[in-house]
Amino acid sequence: MEVSDLVSYAYFDHDADIGVMGRGATVEAAFVAAAEAMFAVMADLAAIQSQQHIQFTFEEADVELALVTWLNGLLAEARMHGLILGRFHLHKDGAQWRGEAWGEPWHAGLEKGVEVKGATLTMLSVKHGAAGWEARCVVDV
Repeated sequence: MEVSDLVSYAYFDHDADIGVMGRGATVEAAFVAAAEAMFAVMADLAAIQSQQHIQFTFEEADVELALVTWLNGLLAEARMHGLILGRFHLHKDGAQWRGEAWGEPWHAGLEKGVEVKGATLTMLSVKHGAAGWEARCVVDV
């Protein structure tokens, strides 16, 4: 699932860090929106060019732990390649997840907010309801 009109992200209050929340018609869309929320804490997503592509896979049967694995995997790949990411795609097949992202090398013109160090298990929740999927957790800043 890629970014679409059905995908949205938001933030929720947390004492020391930042709560990110993604919503979407599918669990993948909600995870993509959560990734957007996380990277939007660091930079203006609209300003990020899709110059470089990264991809990774992981296995996780627990959907809540998969959210943390997805977000931390994106952060690790971005750091390893010196990138800020702004566009995301995720595919789920059983317990197998295949993620992709696009971005560009960090430069001063992109910096907007604070660095996200990692996604945590704090307030972790992935739920399906009448309005679709909602994925949330606190990220350490």
